[in-house]
Amino acid sequence: MSYEWIAIVMFAGMMLMLMTGQRVFGAIGFVGAVAGMLLWGTGGVEIPFSAAMKLMKWYPLLTLPMFIFMGYVLSESKIADDLYRMFHVWMGPVKGGLAIGTIGLMVLISAMNGLSVAGMAIGATIALPELLRRGYDKILVTGTIQAGSSLGILVPPSVVLVLYAMIARQPVGQLWLAGVIPGLLMATMFIIYIYVRARMQPNLGPAMHPEDLAEYEQVTDHPLRLNFIVLGALVLVPLLILSGAMETKSALGVALALGLLSFLTRKNATFYKDVFMKEKYRLLFSGVLPLAIFAAMMVPFVNGWTSLVESSAIGAMTAFLAAVLKGRMTKDVFETSVRSTLGISCMFMWIILAALAFGAIFDGLGAVKAIEDLFTTKLGLSPWMILILMQLSFIVMGTFLDDTAMLVIVAPLYVPLVGALGFDLIWYGVLYTITTQIAYMTPPFGYNLFLMRAMAPPEIGLKDIYVSIIPFAAVMVLALALIMVFPQIALWLPEYVYGK
Repeated sequence: MSYEWIAIVMFAGMMLMLMTGQRVFGAIGFVGAVAGMLLWGTGGVEIPFSAAMKLMKWYPLLTLPMFIFMGYVLSESKIADDLYRMFHVWMGPVKGGLAIGTIGLMVLISAMNGLSVAGMAIGATIALPELLRRGYDKILVTGTIQAGSSLGILVPPSVVLVLYAMIARQPVGQLWLAGVIPGLLMATMFIIYIYVRARMQPNLGPAMHPEDLAEYEQVTDHPLRLNFIVLGALVLVPLLILSGAMETKSALGVALALGLLSFLTRKNATFYKDVFMKEKYRLLFSGVLPLAIFAAMMVPFVNGWTSLVESSAIGAMTAFLAAVLKGRMTKDVFETSVRSTLGISCMFMWIILAALAFGAIFDGLGAVKAIEDLFTTKLGLSPWMILILMQLSFIVMGTFLDDTAMLVIVAPLYVPLVGALGFDLIWYGVLYTITTQIAYMTPPFGYNLFLMRAMAPPEIGLKDIYVSIIPFAAVMVLALALIMVFPQIALWLPEYVYGK
């Protein structure tokens, strides 16, 4: 049997296993292990074992539980509720402002949690009821939440890009940086669409009346507490690093010690001052917190002061301290965050292991070279035509698979083929994430559509959800086309940072 036919049989066997309802990692890993044994005898089973060892030795994988823990801490401690109230107050007077604020909320949530499902859950539980109560069109609202949640796997720290980095053997840091500008571009395009649509049809997103905002103009009974130790740390630690008086890791240790000290003295009035102000100004500081956590994590990494793993640990610790200082780190919040982190991390590790095992067998066959010859020599397709066909295949698979499953199924074929065709694998990682989001937001069987239906109130039907996503999917296709035509949209930032 030729290598091409062996590759086809492997893919057919894998799809058959998936159709029987087997877990993704079980189906892929089983096919890879059995194929290795049939091709090379009992020694072939050493290939999946070797993949397991490669996974265990991949140091950047430690970022996975760190960022997942950070996201769950910020989500379970209800810091997202404060964020939404901030956008509610400051964007409410604008036509479509609450929907625009929801996109802003999703951007910040994405910077705190690298999973799109988390953004969907927060948007559906916090923003959706309030937007409907304020008279917003239900179709606009559901489309906004689904589109905003799609930023979760593009804006760093994206968990899915960590998975892609492992399978494609690309640097996680460069992939994250490559997702920043495309993610902000898509968010900006969503906001422009909502604003223009609300201006043309004001009934879809009415502005809030001044009387609705009157309560936020009053001086709040809940003061903003300024902790002198925290403020001192924010000034002292950057100065120590920039002046060279202390090594970065030592300065970060000082920051951690000061954070612990601020927690121990949080009830001692000597170390803090309560500032009373209007509620809308107090809420404005809610938006500073996730940005501060993101900055504490990414600034040292971008400047080369810390490694990626160290930055992820800083992010997790900063999020934990923020929840503690706000008095929201209860036993239930901590237990839920740890359990969820363990479950999600183990799931991703099994999936990565299965994908590496399958990919090792596939590489050993030389099937990628054979398929490249089939497309370019026998069929006469250009590299761009092959790339577009790959993207279209994601759209089809997205009707019944999520982004992770799509990646591990086709990565052994697509990733080497993209490299062989001369395309940049960092750039392709961004294309992949956008395309898969479009895929499972697209009717009739998009993954996100049914997730939204499960979270939406009874008055929002499946037809409404189908209709709501069409204009946002069109915006995402436009963003995808721009990034394909102008690759520097994705590549400029990683080239600039790593060029330094």
